[in-house]
Amino acid sequence: MVIEKDIWNYLKEVFDPEIPVLSIVDLGIVQKVSVTPESINISIIPTYTACPAMKRIEDDIIEYLKKKCNLDVKVELAYKPAWTTDFITDEGKQKLKDYGIAPPEEELEKTNLFQELVKVRCPKCNSKFTKLVSQFGSTACKAHYKCEKCLEPFDYFKCLK
Repeated sequence: MVIEKDIWNYLKEVFDPEIPVLSIVDLGIVQKVSVTPESINISIIPTYTACPAMKRIEDDIIEYLKKKCNLDVKVELAYKPAWTTDFITDEGKQKLKDYGIAPPEEELEKTNLFQELVKVRCPKCNSKFTKLVSQFGSTACKAHYKCEKCLEPFDYFKCLK
């Protein structure tokens, strides 16, 4: 008999198609897992409403769990609570950094137009002497930066609250 803990462990082997070093558990999009003798039900939340990777993630979950458990698998998209970067695990943030993507930083309140942009640490040399190149990086959830110290370009996973 498969138990909920087993499913959570299996989901650590399902990776985000846009950031392949992060499992969907690291990313914090798995909200609920329930198991019956006949089926597995998973509730996931998108990182943002129109995230193009969600269908792929849903298909990957179904395929992987059917292979592992030989049970019917249902995946439901949930929109409450809304996903935030706070849901990324500490291990996930370290994996981002090791992969060369700066993990989300705590950002200032965005209602003040005259605030400085958040200082993002370079994932290569850890310098805060970085410069925003573009608000959008390789995906909409990332911005593109350049380190002024080591001169390396890198993506920053934007903070979303």
